[in-house]
Amino acid sequence: MIVKEENTVAEVVVNNIKAAHIFKKHGIDFCCGGGITLEKACAKNNANFDNLKAEIEALNNTTSKSYNYDKWELDFLIDHIVNIHHAYVEESIPILLAYANKVAKVHGHHYTEVVKINNLVEEVVKELAAHMKKEELILFPYIKKQVKALKEGVKPEKPHFGSVNNPINMMMDEHETAGNIFKEIAKLSNNYTAPKEACNTFKALYSKLEEFEQDLHQHIHLENNILFPKAIQLDK
Repeated sequence: MIVKEENTVAEVVVNNIKAAHIFKKHGIDFCCGGGITLEKACAKNNANFDNLKAEIEALNNTTSKSYNYDKWELDFLIDHIVNIHHAYVEESIPILLAYANKVAKVHGHHYTEVVKINNLVEEVVKELAAHMKKEELILFPYIKKQVKALKEGVKPEKPHFGSVNNPINMMMDEHETAGNIFKEIAKLSNNYTAPKEACNTFKALYSKLEEFEQDLHQHIHLENNILFPKAIQLDK
């Protein structure tokens, strides 16, 4: 879709539900107030139309690249996980919380499952926020020190947590907890299928949850199956 100033917010969201997340980020009401043009929406919310247009059109131009993560140096892989996956989670958390809370308040009396979904979303984002901090402040810096020591041919310092297996086992347990929460959300949401009569916020919630779960699977795969086994080997 070529985005024009005369398009309404609702038209853009109907064309691609993922555009809702962009509008949400810019504070533009795409649900009840979706009948106004993009020109008016931008003026009302101090948003730059050209920037908004570029973000929306980029949704249709994204191409999936295949990387051989297994060949990457561990410090480079860590930077990728933090800059791509951790950044995605941090950016998505306020959007998810806002969607889930609004849908539970407005539709929870009729669709009781969205109240449970809202509670699960609150639980999983708290888990992930704490989890990522532990990785960024403790585990990842230690692995980077090990990589540096190996390159320089020096003996690395012993960590306060003993073997690297200890924090890794904790991280893997937390991955399993987050994965199980999303299995429950997928089940409650009928695999992210919104009711036919659902409003745009309802649809956007399910779309964002599905996108979030897909990113989480990739994120966990990179850590559990590539980074962690190699970090354990390096520690030996």
